Amino acid sequence: MADSTFDYQLLGRLQQDCKHYLDLGARNKKYLWAQDEAEQIQTMKALYAALPEKPEWITLAEIAKYEAAMVCSGPLQPTMGFCL
Repeated sequence: MADSTFDYQLLGRLQQDCKHYLDLGARNKKYLWAQDEAEQIQTMKALYAALPEKPEWITLAEIAKYEAAMVCSGPLQPTMGFCL
């Protein structure tokens, strides 16, 4: 099995970017690794799904909350993890 260290680190970086974007970053895309809200969330979901052991410091539900705050214009379907 391949070493997943980089994927864990990148997921952590993406999470920190989201926190900054929503707080002191004033919702400016330049503070996101992907430079785009939807792409940032999709990358986080893909990384999370690919990890052999899920991290304790972030869940798919938390990623869905970032999606709701950053991407969704309508309500988020919490059990499915996507925007309506």
